[in-house]
Amino acid sequence: MLKPVPLLSCYQNQWIEAGCDEAGRGCLAGPVFAAAVVFPSDYCNPTLNDSKKLSEKKRMELRGIIESEAIAFAVSSVSPEEIDRINIHQASYLAMHQALDQLSVQPEFLLIDGNRFIPYKDTPHACIIKGDGKYLSIAAASILAKTYRDMYMAEIAAEYPAYDWLSNKGYPTVRHRRAVLELGPSPYHRKTFRVTQPQLELF
Repeated sequence: MLKPVPLLSCYQNQWIEAGCDEAGRGCLAGPVFAAAVVFPSDYCNPTLNDSKKLSEKKRMELRGIIESEAIAFAVSSVSPEEIDRINIHQASYLAMHQALDQLSVQPEFLLIDGNRFIPYKDTPHACIIKGDGKYLSIAAASILAKTYRDMYMAEIAAEYPAYDWLSNKGYPTVRHRRAVLELGPSPYHRKTFRVTQPQLELF
């Protein structure tokens, strides 16, 4: 059996580098979260990986390690109301920009998960498709964004238990879609994300 390839510590060695990722882009409810992480250029952690490939328990374990070993990290979110106003793509970039604004160390180069980004100030960047499975800083950002968002959804789940947010975290599962169709949206839902019967049948 082949061993997994270790993630890379950095994209370049000339400038201070921050990795960025978001969580919750495809959800029907809740904010979109984003994180930015700066590691030492020689940082090594063989257990860090794309948050989607890790168990919830492992993500929480790694969150503490990331927060203690990073040079700097920050997490931000954009509300459902703002998502509806500016659209989810713009909101995702806004959340990343806000996280970058909060870093205690100013990055000089950005690694962005995905294939698009709105430039942040005059900071050069590289968009990396599936970057959360290639670079440690992006993987760490994916873990922070995911764990902070999941905790938020767990906190509000008790207010509207019919939507099953403890299990789906706001993603469009069959039970979640059916609840929206039967009960209508909650104040936490993104009103511009339509839930129709044909969509329900796709899942």
